[in-house]
Amino acid sequence: MSSRISIARPASGGYQPPPYQPDPHGFGNSRPSSGYRAANPDDPVEKFRVVAQQVEDNVEIYTQPLKPHLPAIGRFLIVVTFLEDSLRIITQWSDQLWYLQKHRHFPWGISHLFLLMNVITMIVGSGAVITKKHSEYAVGGLLGVVIIQAFGYGLIFDLNFFLRNLSVIGGLLMVFSDSMYTRKKLFAGLPSLSENDRKKYFLLAGRVLLIFLFIGFMIRGEWSIARLFVSIIGLAACVMVAVGFKAKWSAAFLVLMLSIFNVFINNFWSVHSQHPQRDFLKYDFFQTLSIVGGLILLVNMGPGGLSVDEKKKTY
Repeated sequence: MSSRISIARPASGGYQPPPYQPDPHGFGNSRPSSGYRAANPDDPVEKFRVVAQQVEDNVEIYTQPLKPHLPAIGRFLIVVTFLEDSLRIITQWSDQLWYLQKHRHFPWGISHLFLLMNVITMIVGSGAVITKKHSEYAVGGLLGVVIIQAFGYGLIFDLNFFLRNLSVIGGLLMVFSDSMYTRKKLFAGLPSLSENDRKKYFLLAGRVLLIFLFIGFMIRGEWSIARLFVSIIGLAACVMVAVGFKAKWSAAFLVLMLSIFNVFINNFWSVHSQHPQRDFLKYDFFQTLSIVGGLILLVNMGPGGLSVDEKKKTY
């Protein structure tokens, strides 16, 4: 028996080949192609996209010399507020004890232990973050300091303090994300998140928390036209950081804006050393530096997997 397949002949005789089908299995796109349409250069959205791309390219170009040093700079700035705070406690030891015992009603020994534990944790934790030694434990210790001080000094219900410390926590989470390494499962048989999964969630949390400093800036102080203008631009950049849209560009912009704001608004060096406002300005100055450090780490690492920028690469 022949293995060939015979082709039917029409009744009129003569061989007629079957009609040509360019896509016999139907894998092609059945919809008619509309053709390539060039972007309209006069479209405002297209203009913004081009400008944003140019700015992002310039940020990438001009930060290249600093690129190898950005992680170290960011880490140092993040913990500088803890170093300043530990130095302030040491140099104002008696005043700190008086406040805790008189106004916070700490017992004599507990007040000493409270201050001593804070100083040791801040110095050791800051050194570990800067040197990248056991950063995960250092971040945990510094997070504990933020929480304990909020309750110990009775500032948990101070909105400005609360928002600022949320941003500091965001900076610490950026350090944690930068320091993450692959760990084996703690318990056999139990599911665990991979390093990349953990990192992208911590990056998302860090990005969102970092912007609370600017929200605190917006809700305090007297309003003016200049303040309104700066607030609108800054809020737009904060939203871009939070959702991870042009995150490197917006984070670099906030670094520049907060640095200028910090020098001109929190200029504690221009206030007399005996003036009570000096300590508040110094505290705000170094906390803002910590948040700038978190944004610098964001510029270096990028926004991570849970971001608009990353989704644009996928789709």
